[in-house]
Amino acid sequence: MGLGNPGERYRRTRHNAGFMAVDALLARSPGARLADAGEAWTADVDLAGGEVRLAKPLSFMNRSGGVVARLLADASLGPADLVVVLDDAALDLGTLRVRERGSHGGHNGLRSIIEALETEEFPRVRIGVRRGDLPEDLADFVLSEFQPDEVLVVQEAVGAAADAVACLLEDGPAAAMNRFNTRPQELR
Repeated sequence: MGLGNPGERYRRTRHNAGFMAVDALLARSPGARLADAGEAWTADVDLAGGEVRLAKPLSFMNRSGGVVARLLADASLGPADLVVVLDDAALDLGTLRVRERGSHGGHNGLRSIIEALETEEFPRVRIGVRRGDLPEDLADFVLSEFQPDEVLVVQEAVGAAADAVACLLEDGPAAAMNRFNTRPQELR
């Protein structure tokens, strides 16, 4: 599940790093296309030796929890079957953090999912989007587009986040944390 906001206006914003990671995973499956599943764009792809449903909720970030809960219920899955990929303004640009579980850390999209699922027990991949000190208006910042000199770092981080999702699914959280919890210059 990649988190972001729908619509062209938000496509290249920091808050859409999760959507970008889903797009990177989708690009690795020739012929796969996202389809409108009502409340989300979804695609079933072969990943890490099995079939995986990629999804991008069509609700805005702060309301993504209900969509995630319904998608899981419709597929007869639970929180343990979920991997959430999202932006994180608390992390330096390009830094990745894989976690097996945890709090929302102030991220409203993650907060919405935790409230809807009534648990923090699901893995997530956080993509750092901060450069320098955070401005006072955090909402304005995360809804801003990446600067031209940040784009290559973001593309590398998004690709690494896609790799981290595959590693989580194939080798488990410990392996993904050991390999992908890095600083930007350490991405591999």
